[in-house]
Amino acid sequence: MREGNDDAPVRKCILSGERDVRPHLVRLALSPDGQILPDVRAKAPGRGAWIGVTRVELEAAIKKGKLKGALARAFKTGEFTIDPELPAKIESALERNALDRLGLESRSGTVLIGSDRIEQNARQGKLKTLYHASDAAEDGNRKLDQAWRIGNDVEGSGLRGLALPVSRTILALALGRENVVHIGLTDRAAAKRVSEALDRWLHFIGSEPSSVSCETASQGASASQNIGASGSTGQRPAVDMTEEFE
Repeated sequence: MREGNDDAPVRKCILSGERDVRPHLVRLALSPDGQILPDVRAKAPGRGAWIGVTRVELEAAIKKGKLKGALARAFKTGEFTIDPELPAKIESALERNALDRLGLESRSGTVLIGSDRIEQNARQGKLKTLYHASDAAEDGNRKLDQAWRIGNDVEGSGLRGLALPVSRTILALALGRENVVHIGLTDRAAAKRVSEALDRWLHFIGSEPSSVSCETASQGASASQNIGASGSTGQRPAVDMTEEFE
């Protein structure tokens, strides 16, 4: 269970049986022609089934026939086709969704780029989240990470920016900017939206976040001992009603 919005509807993964809020899961939809398709934004009409496993786990479930059986029970029909490329399609859709979210926040003015600007806001305690391109220089990462810790008065903690599994070129294309090496967000709501989109993608590809949110770090060492690498408290959402599909 990853940290989420207590107000969000809870669903159950048809493969693992574990419960989580909808923003953390991936919806699979049954198309009119009987294809199983990823519906990462949960907007496709008709019935859907939810999964919260990693790509490796999904590939194993497909190979063993477990996914087919789970979908047959969820949709109450066996008349569908599972594309062997379904895991790749889900990964691609989750990546696109996460990068689109960054692009939307950039166009709305909630994204900071440029090391100097990010460092200034970080030292002032205004930064909510911090991300680095996969090909960012280590010394640049360390400098901004340190500024973020200083701004939140948590020096010596594990607070640091998250290195994304995409290069500066990909980030620049997503944001419509040039040379995007580091990304910072100062708006709490925007940071939450971006974090949820990225978390779902990274969870699926098996690259869990190794950073800790500034809210988590500010709780002190005793709190961080109970929090996993992704910043999750391990607590279930307050709502306990579940559905496997909708």
